[in-house]
Amino acid sequence: MGVLSDLEPKNVFYYFEEITKIPHGSGNVEQISDYLASFAKERNLFYIQDAWKNIIIVKEASAGYEKEPAVILQGHMDMVAVKTPDCDIDMKTEGLRLAVEGDEIYAKGTSLGGDDGIAVAYCLALLDSQTLKHPKLEVILTVDEEVGLDGAKAIDLSMLTGKRMVNLDSEEEGVFLTSCAGGARVKCSLSLSGYKREAEAFRITLGGLRGGHSGEEIHRERGNANCLFGRLLKRLTDRMDVCLCEAAGGLADNAIPQEVSAVIAIDPKDRSVLEEMLSDLEQEIKGELAVRDPGFCIRWESLGQGTYDCACPEDTKKAANFLTAMPNGVQAMSADIEGLVETSLNLGILEYKGDGLAAEFSVRSSVESEKYALIDKLRAVAELAGGSIEVTGDYPGWAYRQNSPLRDKMVALYEKMYGAKPEVEAIHAGLECGIFSGKIKDLDCVSIGPKMTAIHTAKERLNITSVRHVWEYLVALLEEK
Repeated sequence: MGVLSDLEPKNVFYYFEEITKIPHGSGNVEQISDYLASFAKERNLFYIQDAWKNIIIVKEASAGYEKEPAVILQGHMDMVAVKTPDCDIDMKTEGLRLAVEGDEIYAKGTSLGGDDGIAVAYCLALLDSQTLKHPKLEVILTVDEEVGLDGAKAIDLSMLTGKRMVNLDSEEEGVFLTSCAGGARVKCSLSLSGYKREAEAFRITLGGLRGGHSGEEIHRERGNANCLFGRLLKRLTDRMDVCLCEAAGGLADNAIPQEVSAVIAIDPKDRSVLEEMLSDLEQEIKGELAVRDPGFCIRWESLGQGTYDCACPEDTKKAANFLTAMPNGVQAMSADIEGLVETSLNLGILEYKGDGLAAEFSVRSSVESEKYALIDKLRAVAELAGGSIEVTGDYPGWAYRQNSPLRDKMVALYEKMYGAKPEVEAIHAGLECGIFSGKIKDLDCVSIGPKMTAIHTAKERLNITSVRHVWEYLVALLEEK
């Protein structure tokens, strides 16, 4: 018996649980892709598995629906694989440990991968059914969406016949998404000179933060552990000679980092000053984040005196200034849509291991020129500090379509089923719809999904009732001629 065996709809939750048994973090998708290919092969369904491990599966129309236009269903098979510091799961080789609490599913110690495993589960349940009524289904399941929509960029869709697409990568039931921001990943690199120092070393950890999805929750202005570490390092280097030995913060460029851990080396005589400054800064930031992120804390421990490999004091100060000068968070709000973030960036990953400092950002904007202007700002700051940047995963936004028969049909059906109109919105997070709109002429697309919270974090939750509601709606949508 599986953990989700008693939940309805059974077939959806069966496949969701099967998916969670397979490691499928971004960049580690071969197993999940092969599972999907085997699924199609066992059911004699036409499928394509490309060199990137993207999957297309086609199921012909059920009786009576042969003349209906095909429908494309789309999601991505990779997840943001993050875990709590004390979790012993190796997310590259092990499955998740599911649990149910009330009306929610979560994974013990890790992210759940409801984004976008539930889309894959919906698609498999539809493809597996012998009783549901539907037109021809063309299912697209992409890889590495979470690290720049790479699979969507690479996939060849020339064999598809559908012009209507339901994307299943949204996290709020009753909200139909019809446009989104574009984005890119930017890695800023700064060389720091190697140095050996006789000193006392301290491991300092900034944590207790909520984190979250940098597209969905950047406007909440939660604490960013990497940025707060830059602030700490700046404060320290202005007061004493500090050498940076190592630093590691965040797990994905598009996840707001919850924790950063670093080792610094100082003159032993400065120990009391260091501890006083750490205590003072902790209280200062706790006061600032009391409402937005009340769990913030700073922990530190001495690693003893000895000879440490580190960056010299001058270069550590340069790194502190570099991190302090880098922008982060909301940069502009939309003038057209109230409450919508237009442009933002998130310092998601910070790393120093002796061969240079690397800071990785997720940059987003619904205005292409603003996106590139922000990238230029990062380049300018990096170059002023003697560093450089690398831009990858650049993807376009998804423009709002004025004339959308699919949207009209979906809104009418929702109102018929639930007695209320859904919200039709644009979002700041990135979706693959923009890329597919460039690959399929006249593509009519809407994005939906069940309620999820705290995605891209170890606190991720998937609402059971909402999964059922969206399944019932999806089945009705496909059945309606």
